[in-house]
Amino acid sequence: MNLVMRGGRVFPELTALPTSTFFILFLSMILSLVTSLANRFLIDQDQLRAWRKEVADWTSEFRQATRSGDKKLLAKVKRDQPRILQLQGKMSKQSMKVSFIFMIPFLLLWYLFLIPLYSSVEAVAYIPGIPGFWDGKLPLFLWYLFCSFLFGTLWSRALGLAVGTTGATE
Repeated sequence: MNLVMRGGRVFPELTALPTSTFFILFLSMILSLVTSLANRFLIDQDQLRAWRKEVADWTSEFRQATRSGDKKLLAKVKRDQPRILQLQGKMSKQSMKVSFIFMIPFLLLWYLFLIPLYSSVEAVAYIPGIPGFWDGKLPLFLWYLFCSFLFGTLWSRALGLAVGTTGATE
């Protein structure tokens, strides 16, 4: 039996507002940083940017050929399609590296710690001024998701990770 199986009684201070809000905020910030650092060091960012640019250029050329109805250009672009599909597969493989590494630890964190700790808590964060939308009360999953997207974006920009379809750091 894990330590928090009794609905947060082991760490009651972590389940009360505003402590829960800041705890989940801090936890998502740290987890996003670790994931982004792993992404930075395990994936060749320059190669990923080059592949994304090449795919984006081909997609643009394909759209132009389709819109214009130019049969020669369309045939030329379609000849490159298998190579582009191969590049997209390589890009997906690179992007999934970090996901596979962290999937089990994150699931364990949620299953063994967060869900048992916050299962009896109605809200871990409160955002005033959102009437009718849970009356401003955010449950664990939504607050973590919001914080994770926020910090994931910030760390990606700060670390210069390749994001977006053009390969530019957005």
